[in-house]
Amino acid sequence: MSVIGIDIGNDNCVIAVARQRGIDVVLNDESKRETPSAVSFADKNRLLGSSASASAARNPRSSISHLKRLLCLRGLDDERELRFLPFDVAPDGAGGVSVRVRCLGEDRLFSPAQVLAMLLSHLKQIAERDLEAPVSTCVLGVPSYFTDEQRRAYVDAASIAGLSPLSLMHDCAATALGYGIYRTDFPKTGGPMHVAFVDVGHCDTQVCVAAFEAGKMRVLSHASDARLGGRDFDEVLFDHFAEQFKNQYGIDVCSNARATVRLRSACEKLKRVLSANAEAPINIECLMDEIDVKGFIKREEFERLSLGLLERIVVPCKRAVADAGLTLNGIHSVEIVGSGSRIPAIARMVGGFFKKEPRRTLNASECVARGCALQCAMLSPVFRVRDYEVQDSFPFTVGFSLEGDSSMSSNNVLFPKGQPIPSVKILSFHRSSTFNIEVFYTDPSQLPAGASPKISSFTVGPFQASCSGKPKVKVRVRLNLHGIISIESASLIDDVMDGMGTPNSNMDNADHEFASRGPDSATNPVENGTSTHSEGMSHPIVDGHENQTSKVDGARRGRTSRRLEIPVTENKYGGMTKSQISDAQEMELQLAHQDWVVEQTKDRKNALEAYVYEIRNKLLEKYRSFATESEREGISRSLQQTEEWLYEDGDDESENVYTGKLKELKKLVDPIENRYRDEESRAQAIRDLLNCIVDYRIAVKSLATPDRDMVINECIKAEQWLRETTQLQDSLPKNIDPVLWSSEIRRRTEALDAACCHVIGHKASPARAEDRKAADQHGSSDNMRDD
Repeated sequence: MSVIGIDIGNDNCVIAVARQRGIDVVLNDESKRETPSAVSFADKNRLLGSSASASAARNPRSSISHLKRLLCLRGLDDERELRFLPFDVAPDGAGGVSVRVRCLGEDRLFSPAQVLAMLLSHLKQIAERDLEAPVSTCVLGVPSYFTDEQRRAYVDAASIAGLSPLSLMHDCAATALGYGIYRTDFPKTGGPMHVAFVDVGHCDTQVCVAAFEAGKMRVLSHASDARLGGRDFDEVLFDHFAEQFKNQYGIDVCSNARATVRLRSACEKLKRVLSANAEAPINIECLMDEIDVKGFIKREEFERLSLGLLERIVVPCKRAVADAGLTLNGIHSVEIVGSGSRIPAIARMVGGFFKKEPRRTLNASECVARGCALQCAMLSPVFRVRDYEVQDSFPFTVGFSLEGDSSMSSNNVLFPKGQPIPSVKILSFHRSSTFNIEVFYTDPSQLPAGASPKISSFTVGPFQASCSGKPKVKVRVRLNLHGIISIESASLIDDVMDGMGTPNSNMDNADHEFASRGPDSATNPVENGTSTHSEGMSHPIVDGHENQTSKVDGARRGRTSRRLEIPVTENKYGGMTKSQISDAQEMELQLAHQDWVVEQTKDRKNALEAYVYEIRNKLLEKYRSFATESEREGISRSLQQTEEWLYEDGDDESENVYTGKLKELKKLVDPIENRYRDEESRAQAIRDLLNCIVDYRIAVKSLATPDRDMVINECIKAEQWLRETTQLQDSLPKNIDPVLWSSEIRRRTEALDAACCHVIGHKASPARAEDRKAADQHGSSDNMRDD
């Protein structure tokens, strides 16, 4: 079983694979370490990854990118985000958006999860080609600001693509794991070493503070700005040059989707040049209306235009340090990663805040994927990884309410901010019938702008208690490795009369008091991710006094407790249902098959075109003496007709048509190729037959006279036949079919061998005897090994 880690960036993806010797980054079809996060729809198929990115400038309306931000988009009110999207989006009816594209000749709507599944399927194929083995398990990197809805979309997309994620790992936690597991200089005493990780990606900025000790890593805090990344600095350059070109050339780039994509791409390249140079030019041919444009900018001017963005870099840094409960003096070092971190001004801002020069120990683009691959190897039973404890934390506060109570009071906190992942909490309630539990994020300020605070609604029941009071219901809530909250189970602990006593009024009053304290008082604290509630407890809850009257004891002896499992139904806010996932899987299989058909057709067309050029060259060189004048003219004419057909009427045909054309050409060329190839193999066959004759003449010296004469006669007949047929063949021209084929010579050799072996018995020709002896020795050694 292969294990991989995937970093799905907003702009590029990186795949890392765990091998016995370490972590490697997988190369894509173009031998590149990064694969564009893009999906493009053509008339007959999809283009994925690099090919989709290449077609974005030509076909921007059908090229889907910015998938990470697309998952977070809520409706069509976010004009700032929509300006980055050259394709059409529409509301999906559940608060999110769908992508409208033309696919296979008709207009279709795809959810962001479906588009993400297409990209994941492509990445899965890249990994399988590199590993030459099927891939199913993986760990996916996700931003820490992703809510429950986006995390479920990642899991759904992986399921559609045929992947089974063992965990969704926060980007910064993956970076911290890759940083810490190989370090051996952490102090064993004197407290942990605190390191801040600043990840400036394409569309976001994430910061975490982690505590490192020998053999252990613990994430103390997460902070982020979901709307601050490298593309925002690209946009500063885009706005600057769009305005400049409008004044200088009189063109409005924003009114043309193709020109917008080309200018954004040029600004991204310009930003990279400015990261290493003090000034840089920009030149674009035929940007719009057949106008060539050019411009120039200095790094100082670029930093002045980006000053507002640069000041926002320190905001999540401050929040991460404060949430970790540390001061700047408590931060031992700062690591800066991410594609956007290469801008010198960003490094200066981060260093100025932490009062430390940020380090670049890790690969800025590959660190998340490598950390995810490490985590996948640690979770997989296949790999043995040295003991290293990884404890991530949850960046949100999660609360709950009962029976439709929408209060977001802090008294109803289920998992506080900074809760270790994974965690379990057991809630105890006194209920006698079906009830609902609403789970939500209690602090909207912790969420990205526009994100919904709702998570899920759970219906516990139906169930029926046997006694008249309110029995205890225990609900087990899990915060899993994906950062997704679910109710694992619910059980009813009911008291049943056994005929030896009667329920006591004091006991009933105690239960009523307990239930009246509110749901939070029935909540047990979680320590180190494990509930302190005893799951094996089956006795009723009382008012907490140790001394009970003999009447209560008698009642307890007259009652027994039973545990019954209660069904739990989840109503998710957003996300895909099981039927929708099943339909999406079928759609993905259909589209993948269509992609395969188109690819096969393209291969057949290319094979036909290559065959035309190959045979045309061979007719003038290798095959010239093996074809008659009429054959050369006929084949040349067919090749010319096929070439013209390929570039005209045959430009868009089916695979069977190209295969049929290739067969027609081969039918004309095969006789000539057979003559050419047989001449080479005929010489070798003649040498083999002559060697065989010589070998048998030597081998018969030890035989009796009758047997010797018989073998010699067979050798003379074979030699005479070979001489006569060879003379006849040499008298014929090369451009007609030979009278002596190499296959005939081989058959004659086999016949001679069979006749002589019949006489000699086990004493075959010396060469064959040696082969047989070697084979016997090999077989004996194999038998010894088997034993």
